[in-house]
Amino acid sequence: MKGLAGRIALVTGGARGIGRAICERLAAEGASVAIADIDGDGAKRAAAEIGGRARGIALDVTDSASVRNGVGEAIAHFGRIDALVNNAGWDKVEPFVKAKEETWDKVLAINLRGPIAVTRAVLDGMLERRAGWIVSISSDAGRVGSSGEVVYSAAKAGVIGFSKALAREVARSNVHVNVVCPGPTNTPLLAEVGADNPKLVDALARAVPFGRIGEPADLAGAVAFLISDDAAFITGQTLSVSGGLSMV
Repeated sequence: MKGLAGRIALVTGGARGIGRAICERLAAEGASVAIADIDGDGAKRAAAEIGGRARGIALDVTDSASVRNGVGEAIAHFGRIDALVNNAGWDKVEPFVKAKEETWDKVLAINLRGPIAVTRAVLDGMLERRAGWIVSISSDAGRVGSSGEVVYSAAKAGVIGFSKALAREVARSNVHVNVVCPGPTNTPLLAEVGADNPKLVDALARAVPFGRIGEPADLAGAVAFLISDDAAFITGQTLSVSGGLSMV
């Protein structure tokens, strides 16, 4: 893939699942990767396993001080951040009428305010260098809605709106801002949901035209493309990687 060698990326939620696959793909393409995760030990283990110039960093996207410290550590180590992947996410699947306010707050803090906060923390350097790539992981739930994920759907729709508006503001500074929307994907979060409802994963797989749920590596390729020079004329776009489940 053209243009990733020498690029420095920070990936939130990078210790496992989709984030881990993204880190592995970016490193394989020649990028240096700051693996940022609320599980700092897990991030360090992931960095050791990926090797190369990967570095694990403790970062809680819901805590402003943690965001500043984590981004500061990445810049101190690598010198700059060229690309940001806002991947950290969380959900609790339940009917909206049963969800408590503390669940709303947590879903919004991680999935919407988190990407906003981390983006703000890295953006000044991108604007000064007049170059940058930001990819936020939203969800097809944010495009079409998902039963049992009402507030999550709202948060992920917010990520899309935030990214489109920001893309307009920063395009003249050559900062690219795009969104990738997974469909059902084989992640630890899906495993947790499936443990409570064993038939759910099979039902989701049957609903996907390709007949399977996604794998983290399916998302990693799309992210790598969007922060590469091959995507130099792409900004403000939302790409679903869902096996055709949502054709928007």
